[in-house]
Amino acid sequence: MKKSEVRSRIDKLRQDINHHNHQYHVLDNPELPDSVYDRLYQELVALEKNFPEFITNDSPTQRVGAKPLKQFDEVQHRLPMLSLGNAFNEAQMEAFYQRIIDRINATEIEFAAETKLDGLAISLSYEDGKLIRAATRGDGHQGEDVTLNARTIKSIPLRLTGNDFPAMLEVRGEVIMLKKDFDTFNEQQRLDDNKVFANPRNAAAGSLRQLDPAVTARRPLSFIAYGIGHYSDDIQFTSHSEILKRIQTWGLPVSGERKVVKDLDACFVFYKEILMQRPKLKYEIDGVVCKVNSLTLQKQLGFVSRAPRWAIAYKFPPEEEITKVLDIEIQVGRTGALTPVARLQPVFVGGVTVTNATLHNLDEIQRKDVRVGDTVYVRRAGDVIPEVVSIIKDKRPDDTRRFKMPHACPECGSAVHKFEGEVVYRCTGGLFCPAQSIQSIIHFASRRAMDIEGLGDKLVEQLYREGLVKNVADLYELTKEQVAGLERMGEKSAQNLIDALKQSKDTRLDRFIYGLGIREVGEATARALAQYFGTLDKIMSADIEDLLEVPDIGPVVAENISAFFQEGHNQEIIRALRDTHHFTWPEHETAASTELTGKTFVITGTLSSMSRDEARDRLIGLGAKVTGSVSKNTDYVVVGDSPGSKAEKAEKLGLTILNEKDFEQLLSKYS
Repeated sequence: MKKSEVRSRIDKLRQDINHHNHQYHVLDNPELPDSVYDRLYQELVALEKNFPEFITNDSPTQRVGAKPLKQFDEVQHRLPMLSLGNAFNEAQMEAFYQRIIDRINATEIEFAAETKLDGLAISLSYEDGKLIRAATRGDGHQGEDVTLNARTIKSIPLRLTGNDFPAMLEVRGEVIMLKKDFDTFNEQQRLDDNKVFANPRNAAAGSLRQLDPAVTARRPLSFIAYGIGHYSDDIQFTSHSEILKRIQTWGLPVSGERKVVKDLDACFVFYKEILMQRPKLKYEIDGVVCKVNSLTLQKQLGFVSRAPRWAIAYKFPPEEEITKVLDIEIQVGRTGALTPVARLQPVFVGGVTVTNATLHNLDEIQRKDVRVGDTVYVRRAGDVIPEVVSIIKDKRPDDTRRFKMPHACPECGSAVHKFEGEVVYRCTGGLFCPAQSIQSIIHFASRRAMDIEGLGDKLVEQLYREGLVKNVADLYELTKEQVAGLERMGEKSAQNLIDALKQSKDTRLDRFIYGLGIREVGEATARALAQYFGTLDKIMSADIEDLLEVPDIGPVVAENISAFFQEGHNQEIIRALRDTHHFTWPEHETAASTELTGKTFVITGTLSSMSRDEARDRLIGLGAKVTGSVSKNTDYVVVGDSPGSKAEKAEKLGLTILNEKDFEQLLSKYS
């Protein structure tokens, strides 16, 4: 590269960095994620290092941050609030460590390691234990007076506790918004139709720098101290770790995620530990900070123009990046939920290359105004699925395309329906849809449904993967030879499965309805439907008004049932089960009514004459309800051998308790 080209590139980098400093530090409206800004800054550092003749006093590398807004009074820092140098890999950390070793001629260095908080840096000045001033970092030499706003933050003590603090003390730390507070705050902003913030850092910065302290007081801000600046000489410290312990005794919050480590390798261990804990921490961090613990060594090492030589921020892989939305497609989940997914221009974020990101649902797409062709922020935190956080409207081209939810499922062509009270659109082809098939087959075969012995989850997945089964009706087309040819299946196992399938055809209507896997239709609702309508045909032809007449069925469940049976694909599979494969069950024009209808039973202990499942089925057939827990609403508790605490609770509540003989006599009335 020619010198003229180098000079031109340096000028352009300075212009861009100054612009983004202003957006980030002054206007609280960053246009770039930290990772992109860091790359620009590192490029400028490298060029100035190779061509020192082009370094000027006004270069961003020669100062910190940007000039403060004029609406706040300016505060001159007695000691500069310098930034930290950054390391992005172990090699850069090793280089930092070697520079320290070479400078002080030491063989081993103890470090104080702590989390790097992602908030707004401020300075708190105390005189005789009383808070007299709070100031932002600003350009590192002078900041903005935000005392009135800082006083509203409950975690900042207005007066220090104890009596051993120095006469003059400047505490430095970060104003942050905890993750849970950020979620609550943003949701309220959304409900009030106010600005929604992209992340807790932006929310904290924007909240602290409000001109009206009353607005700041309503924002859920927190403060965590990470060190001190100027202090009077009536107290002495020997290490950074001692400083944090002492200021904590004076009522100032410090990070609990910190450790004194013996060398660089221990710093690496701490880094990995915190990286693993990161998603579970209550606040956002973007790395760890390693500081030489000895204050004597810190003084000996000194500073460069922008940062101390004795500390460094070891940054985590960026959780946010910028990329472009190439398309928006639909992904159908195992419950039939249609989730819009952004297909992205590949981008490295959170330690992996991301090509897809969830858009959650149509409401979120419309709220964020995401369109195909937009440039967007993408966020990936830990193992969390990547998501599109927000768009960059200034970068929107003229030919962007709005997303429309399809009317038919892209997997199976069944109708797409948005049920009352939900934001999610769902495919109604539960039995037919390939995206839902494995889950629907597993549910259909489960013990409470068709009870197909030997047909476990792994075998269902294998049958589906081999193309032998696509829906529940296909199970009954299987041959012994097909099953025996599968992995870990022999002749005997195959015959046992074929026999179990044949046996499952003789069932009960409520079991069959439950086995269909209709959304929010559990065993109790299936029983209520069978008892009320008596026949499958009547259930399938019932409209929503009819369904609402069934006890315990509300509008949402009624809509789910109606939509399921209206879908032609589901009707075809039900016809195949009943007409082709000859499923049978007792049907009645009207449900039988007994004195047990509607009564609630609990069974505890071991019965000698029947299993608990058999007892449960007998009761259900007589119109009773069987639950697993005893309450004041329980009518009968059936007690067998070795009953548990349920029997004791029944006695305390004064409930009717039946021993096995009493229970058999009750059932004999209806045999």
